[in-house]
Amino acid sequence: MLESMTGFGKATASFGDKKITVEIKSLNSKLFDLSTKLPGLYREKELALRNILSRSLGRGKVDLTIYAESGETEKRASVNKSLALAYLREIKGLADAGGLATGESTLSLLLNMPEVLQTERPELSPEEADLMERTVEEAAEALLAFRRNEGARLAEDIGMRVRSIESLRVEVEAHLADRLQQVRDRIEKNIAEVMSSDEIDRNRMEQEIIYYLEKLDITEEHTRLKGHCDFFLETMDSPDAAGKKLGFISQEIGREINTMGAKANHVAIQRLVVQMKDELEKIKEQLLNIN
Repeated sequence: MLESMTGFGKATASFGDKKITVEIKSLNSKLFDLSTKLPGLYREKELALRNILSRSLGRGKVDLTIYAESGETEKRASVNKSLALAYLREIKGLADAGGLATGESTLSLLLNMPEVLQTERPELSPEEADLMERTVEEAAEALLAFRRNEGARLAEDIGMRVRSIESLRVEVEAHLADRLQQVRDRIEKNIAEVMSSDEIDRNRMEQEIIYYLEKLDITEEHTRLKGHCDFFLETMDSPDAAGKKLGFISQEIGREINTMGAKANHVAIQRLVVQMKDELEKIKEQLLNIN
């Protein structure tokens, strides 16, 4: 089953009065590329989250965003009273020595003195960390379900185009006999134009015609193209279907189509080859989004 690299997944959980929301978005990429937006409390778990998503999602450009909404503020402020009073004594002594008065502004000054106002960040508990990681896994599962649905849609489109190439290949087959006769007639005509009938060595001419017909023969390319198309469809329906593997098969399909077009020397076949190339390009575009 094919799986797209494009998708979105979301999951939520509650820890005490805190609501944890996880959102994961992914786009196509040759490698796993993760960008995170996490609350400060969860930063220490970034590597663990990266490992979780790398294992479950495989390739793709992934954006992970976690929101943690709580009725309480994460940071708690406290005043170092003993240090503040020490500063106050020094300030008053300085003011008295200079004949200056102290007032309410002194409090604001004290709160801005180094280490007087301290903030404490709560530590991440193992229970909250475990819940947060499980919520990320749930969001990843939702993303994978989205990817599989998108992959099924892509598989339908890609399969239709591969079968279209196969259908065009069958049409080429109908022109093969006529094409070989046209090539033969063209060679005989060209020889007749430059040589008289008395000068023509019929055996030699037959050998030359056979040589050029074999050189221009597309039977092998025609047969291999059918095999590659069948293999592509079989691989696409297999449990271990992957974009890279299908990409390699599409390259082989392209080689046979290109060689067929180069050897064709037949207007109807060349038109069919152009249609095959068009379908193959659309297949390659779709494969870029397959995981």
